[in-house]
Amino acid sequence: MGMTVVEKILARASGLSSVQAGDVVEPKVDLAMSHENAALVINQFQEVFQGTGLEPKVWDPSRIAIVFDHRVPAESPKTATNQKKIREFVTANGITKFHDIRGDVGGICHQILPEYGYVRPGFVVVGTDSHTTSHGALGAFSFGMGATEMASAWAMGIAVNIEVPATIRVVVKGEFPPFVGPKDLILYLIGQLTAQGANFKVLEFHGETIRKMSTSGRLAICNMSVEAGATSGIVPGDEETVRYLGEQTGATEAISCVSPDADAQYVRTVEIDVSTLDPQIACPHTVDNVKPIDQVLGTKVHQIVIGSCTNGRLDDLADAAAILRGKKVAQGTRMLVFPASSKVFGQALDKGYIHDLMKAGAVVMNSGCGPCLGVHEGALGDNETALSTTNRNFKGRMGNPTGFVYLCSPVVAAASAITGVITDPRKG
Repeated sequence: MGMTVVEKILARASGLSSVQAGDVVEPKVDLAMSHENAALVINQFQEVFQGTGLEPKVWDPSRIAIVFDHRVPAESPKTATNQKKIREFVTANGITKFHDIRGDVGGICHQILPEYGYVRPGFVVVGTDSHTTSHGALGAFSFGMGATEMASAWAMGIAVNIEVPATIRVVVKGEFPPFVGPKDLILYLIGQLTAQGANFKVLEFHGETIRKMSTSGRLAICNMSVEAGATSGIVPGDEETVRYLGEQTGATEAISCVSPDADAQYVRTVEIDVSTLDPQIACPHTVDNVKPIDQVLGTKVHQIVIGSCTNGRLDDLADAAAILRGKKVAQGTRMLVFPASSKVFGQALDKGYIHDLMKAGAVVMNSGCGPCLGVHEGALGDNETALSTTNRNFKGRMGNPTGFVYLCSPVVAAASAITGVITDPRKG
């Protein structure tokens, strides 16, 4: 019986000739990632060694990445103390893939990992963050886990008791119309599958549209696969993957990609033609409450947010800047922009995008996750409405349970910033 991409990756990592959905395996981990919640992992990690007489040391410091991104700079003494604790752990264990609060190498973890070439096709990547699914864009099996499971990974270098997930094959064809793109595709798919439609499954993306899609777009669709309940999203590695890794990191070594077998078994196949797709909006208070933009046109918006691990890359900022160039953010509407990494921020500065956005009235912040989840910067006031390129709109997101969050693409966000209401960029 043939295997899917994830089945092949798990078989290799588990030292088995083959696996199938439902098997329980313990694969070797190629990369383990945490952000500020590493403070919780450290507590669990130290408990693993209690009573053993062994010094608590990680299994392989070169395979652990820690990135400060959720509360940067620290917004409270508690956060600052936790970050101090993590720095001390990083130093004690010789962890080199550490991205502190810096203007040269900082950023959001799900941008940093691909940007620095920490992820390769065929890797098993685990992270203490649900949007670790992002790294499937590079052909890796990448998924989130809790602090206890991560402590085991740090100690032993394996992911314990992993059930091989079944896979949904998503075939995408057609050419995106103007002002429609990957964010609209993944919002539409989530709306079709529902928030639980891919529970404990993998979304494996195929088709001519995916083959032509940039890694930035692939990161967006894999990032939000978890919003349909998926364990992971994955795009089989291909020429674009090799190109991206070479361009971003200067990688010259041979990069081996993993493809599914022709007779791989899928629980379902979903086919989408994007050539007729409209801009999509996820409406409060669930990500699968997705509607074509014409059903929500004119909705008053108090805050526009462009950025995050979903849509804070250079092409996203370029698209937003092109729409806002020479125009102004509407009075009564505030606009926040947070690039996905320091590198992206610097590139956007060099190309003039930051100037265009700020001249239009946007507030450009350091790279980080704060506004997305509302723990640091950009909280909503009571009963205010946000239109955001981020990935979640649950009640309480952006820091206020009385707020309303709509999700969209960068071009929709930029067009709406000018008018102060949800606006179709195709009609501007």
